[in-house]
Amino acid sequence: MTDGQRIAVYPGSFDPITLGHMDVVKRAAQLFDKVIVGVASRQEKHPLFSRPERVRLAREVTKGMDGVTVQGFDCLLVEFAQQVHAQAIIRGMRAVMDFDYEFQMALTNRKLAPSVETIFFVPSERYFYLSSSLVRELAAKGGELGCFVPEAVVKALRRKLGK
Repeated sequence: MTDGQRIAVYPGSFDPITLGHMDVVKRAAQLFDKVIVGVASRQEKHPLFSRPERVRLAREVTKGMDGVTVQGFDCLLVEFAQQVHAQAIIRGMRAVMDFDYEFQMALTNRKLAPSVETIFFVPSERYFYLSSSLVRELAAKGGELGCFVPEAVVKALRRKLGK
């Protein structure tokens, strides 16, 4: 622990960060002294935005949120959690289909770093179905985005996709 602070990492590719992600960040910030939004490289996912762009967007939409910071990382999640002295990893779990993968990852992370707990957040009902891939698909087809992502992300998607 760092100075008695309760620190959590909320990792993801955030390509792009959505209102569902923001909901988890806000709720986690109520439980922890510091929440680090960890933006993973995840090149195998062929992201629309580069990691620096995703970090910049996450910083823009979380600025002013007490105790919330954003950092990119390119190592194992548990290594990153240990580097930032986090006691917990926050994971959102939208549906039953997420459970197997998330459960396997939580057990693997526990084996690698027993002092780091994984905490699952169930999203608010209004964001239960929301995913970054859905947002990218809507953006590519010129669909309405304002009810899914912050305004800064809407603008970034429009610039990126020329819509």
